[in-house]
Amino acid sequence: MKEFTTKYESSWSDADEMLLHLDTGNWRTVHPVVEVEKCTYCGLCALYCPPQCMEPMGDHFKANLDYCKGCGICAAECNQDAITMVAEE
Repeated sequence: MKEFTTKYESSWSDADEMLLHLDTGNWRTVHPVVEVEKCTYCGLCALYCPPQCMEPMGDHFKANLDYCKGCGICAAECNQDAITMVAEE
């Protein structure tokens, strides 16, 4: 059996901790912006976010930009079009 090098590395998840939460750095070119009025708090953005950076705010989700890679999957999966990708300044 393979030995894992970190406590977050495994072949499965019990979903009680973030699995891969790495700092993005300064290479991202776009980031998600959530329109709170449109968000129905369905959680699809958080479910499909590869780095798991969409944080629940009680009535909407917000991307933690320290970890967001700018891939746009959250915006693509949002069925309310509440997330738009905005260029970095």
